[in-house]
Amino acid sequence: MGIVGNLSEDQLVSFNSNGFLVIESFYSPVEVEEMRDRMAQLLSYFDASSSASIFSTRNQQRHTDDYFFESSENISFFFEEKAFGDDGRLKQPKELSINKVGHALHEMDPIFKKISYSEKISSIFLSLGYRRPVVIQSMYIFKQPGIGGEVVPHQDNSFLYTLPPSCTGLWLALEDATINNGCLWAIPGSHKNGLVRRFIRDENRVHFDRPSPSYDQKEFVPLEAKAGSLVVIHGDLIHQSFENKSPNSRHALSLHVVDTDGCKWAEDNWIQRKTAPEPLYVS
Repeated sequence: MGIVGNLSEDQLVSFNSNGFLVIESFYSPVEVEEMRDRMAQLLSYFDASSSASIFSTRNQQRHTDDYFFESSENISFFFEEKAFGDDGRLKQPKELSINKVGHALHEMDPIFKKISYSEKISSIFLSLGYRRPVVIQSMYIFKQPGIGGEVVPHQDNSFLYTLPPSCTGLWLALEDATINNGCLWAIPGSHKNGLVRRFIRDENRVHFDRPSPSYDQKEFVPLEAKAGSLVVIHGDLIHQSFENKSPNSRHALSLHVVDTDGCKWAEDNWIQRKTAPEPLYVS
């Protein structure tokens, strides 16, 4: 295989204790610029009049459509809720109106595939003990200045469930993520309490199987990150981000990985692929 785990013992202890790990300078400024330039190129090709699909963590059931479901194997564009005026038109250019692009950038675009299938990424999952990991979804998140939407407290295993649970999130800062422009916040150690609810796809489209618990905001800590830093997120970690009311965007690339060796993909997950994803490696 030729891949060696790159997390130190101290990093693994910290991750297992807190449920998250911030790795500074995981990607170089050149690599970060390459990803940002490629996304700017993809956006320039996108015809904003061809889609008005909105992404919302508060009410995704209302906004879910076939475009959303098909995005699991496509490169799809989703707008911010506050991007449109009362007349249904964008209030500002598309480049400042998009919430995210997903969910198969890692498969469909050569630049993001190169990043996603890099040895650096694989090495993390080798360190975490994954035997046959696959990237199950990828997202380029913009967190637009002034209108970047809130992401409510959640666990990644809710949306990308395997039995047993195996989802780990990778969140790469492509711009400095600060308290002011909507950095991640997490409850340290919350991953030890298990999964609290699931996001189900059935004949009623998509819905949660139970209400969200209430969380004490005093328990959350900010995960500020410089551009190029990587945040590793346990699938049961409670995390969130607030609206971006600042004049500065907060671009990030998010990858979610599950194991397919000894872990069964739930048939009622929102992602129901027609083709099996390619593994990062097989150990």
